[in-house]
Amino acid sequence: MTSQTGSCLGILGLEPGLPPGVAPPAPPSGSLFSSATFDFPVISETVEGAWADVVMQGEPALEPAFVTAARRLVERGAVVISSDCGSAVRHQAAVAAAVSVPVVMSSLLLVPALLRQLPPKAKLAVVTANSRVFRDDLLGLSDQADRDRIVIGGIEGGKMLENESMRLPQPTDIADIENDVAACVARLRVAHPEIAALLFTCTGFPPITPAIRRMTGLPIYDITTICRMTLESVRA
Repeated sequence: MTSQTGSCLGILGLEPGLPPGVAPPAPPSGSLFSSATFDFPVISETVEGAWADVVMQGEPALEPAFVTAARRLVERGAVVISSDCGSAVRHQAAVAAAVSVPVVMSSLLLVPALLRQLPPKAKLAVVTANSRVFRDDLLGLSDQADRDRIVIGGIEGGKMLENESMRLPQPTDIADIENDVAACVARLRVAHPEIAALLFTCTGFPPITPAIRRMTGLPIYDITTICRMTLESVRA
């Protein structure tokens, strides 16, 4: 574990599957793991056993590992905790109870607030890596009328999900992610013209958020949105 001084954004990372001694590739521009994205130092701790497909399936046995890694991040100087998978929102309560700093495990925490930003008949599109395993418990909604305003779409069948599900996970070209997400969003808008905003749950999407925003003209929120907001609340 690397020692750390000063205030940092702490990321609960997925299993990278890298051989010992091999450093991960540099994070792309706009990435959750890039200090340049936030103008704030970023550190991470791998959550033991947290392979991408396992976290998306909602494995409850991972919760102690998330808590342990979160505590290590706070010991290293993290003043805000987030995670590298939107489905890790299932562990939001446990991690928040275990540390004394703000915890924002997923952009999905924004869902109730975003619905209230939009006109009552407008819909919010939630775009995820794999809509086939997306469950309603991730939304944090108790009102069926609110749930009826949510449209779910995913990029299953695309290159990114295939690569992330490998042992060892493989990187995906940014252009491939953009193409898959753009196609998904286009399908959703044809089927649901009431869509007035997009929420990206996958933490691999932020590098392509600006391109999709320009393409659609819609407000788009992702994990970096909620991290920036929370970091602003603790900046000295």
